[in-house]
Amino acid sequence: MTRVKRGSVARRYRRDILNFASGFRGAHSRLFRTANQQERRALACAYVDRNNRKRKFRRLWIARINAAARKNGITYSLMIHNLFENQVFLNRKTLAQVATPDAYCSSRPVRKINNERD
Repeated sequence: MTRVKRGSVARRYRRDILNFASGFRGAHSRLFRTANQQERRALACAYVDRNNRKRKFRRLWIARINAAARKNGITYSLMIHNLFENQVFLNRKTLAQVATPDAYCSSRPVRKINNERD
């Protein structure tokens, strides 16, 4: 087999990894081996944190909905249960957006549920 010299391909590969790691501190931005390890770690953490961000936002929405529900004398779980029972299909993000700016707006879904239940 003939010898393959990888000069330009290997240089481009290393340059791309070092460019990715250009903002990292110390040897992590200067040495190829540590930069390569840091790139793998950064991409793995970015993947995990994209899912964690969704989890954190859901927790925030639930906290906001719960606060608005308790102002109207009902718990979060009972409110969600009654919404589904009355076929009001609003997701938690939308409910949180309604609940946050205005107390009157946040009480409307609760009043609608209570009126239909009575």
